[in-house]
Amino acid sequence: MKCAWDQLLAILPKWMQQEVDLNGRDDLLELRLRNGLPPELVCFRRSVLLSGIVTVSDLSFIINAASQYSPWAAQTIAQGYLTAPGGHRIGICGEAVIRESKMVGIRTPVSVCIRVSRDITGIISNVRELCGSVLIIGSPGSGKTTLLREIIRLRSNMGTGSVGVVDERGEIFPPMAQFVQGCRTDVLTGCSKAEGLDILLRTMGPQTIAVDEISSEKDCQALIRGAWCGVFLLATAHAASKADLFSRQVYRPLVRDGIFDQLVILQPDKSWKVERMVSG
Repeated sequence: MKCAWDQLLAILPKWMQQEVDLNGRDDLLELRLRNGLPPELVCFRRSVLLSGIVTVSDLSFIINAASQYSPWAAQTIAQGYLTAPGGHRIGICGEAVIRESKMVGIRTPVSVCIRVSRDITGIISNVRELCGSVLIIGSPGSGKTTLLREIIRLRSNMGTGSVGVVDERGEIFPPMAQFVQGCRTDVLTGCSKAEGLDILLRTMGPQTIAVDEISSEKDCQALIRGAWCGVFLLATAHAASKADLFSRQVYRPLVRDGIFDQLVILQPDKSWKVERMVSG
């Protein structure tokens, strides 16, 4: 299991770095920081409250250190999160800034949730059973990106063609984390899924294209274009079950056009089951 742990510690205020390192290096899943309260470490099967009290200045320090003041980070903050170096995702709550009826930023942060990016290998015994185009669904934190990453590198190493990855936020294969990609994987980072998918189709000739977190009609239409061009697709989406997926308006074009062969449904305990992607 790999993790860009030093990059995580680097965005934290110095007063909490040692305690986070001591208590969470091996199994930290989330670090929850709320103004006026102690830091909370959510680890595998345990939760730890640290000494010290979080301040607004601490939260602002984390956001500035993680964003490195980049324009791309500013765009994602408007959606309530940003991705730190190493692929760690930071959710942000506070006073929203609204312009023309849209959230464009957060003025004063009051809490952040840092989800730790870890690369876990060896979780699939037979990648050939996940053939064709595969959609992975599950609730937040169920391990969708981890499973997607494993399928990408195993399929990449099979020798049947290259895998193009649109890594919109740098969370699938974070540049500084040195996660294993597979020998035939090409990663495009920092552009939208729709734009990146079209670029890969035009320039890299992949057999498979992978994206994380389908969330809009534009994403769905890009995947449909990819399927029409004859590539296999790997993707993840937020849905608790097959029925939940089929009931969501945004995903209906994917179901209607039948572009995925298999559906992998992740459970809260990180187990999963595989079903045929059919609407009947």
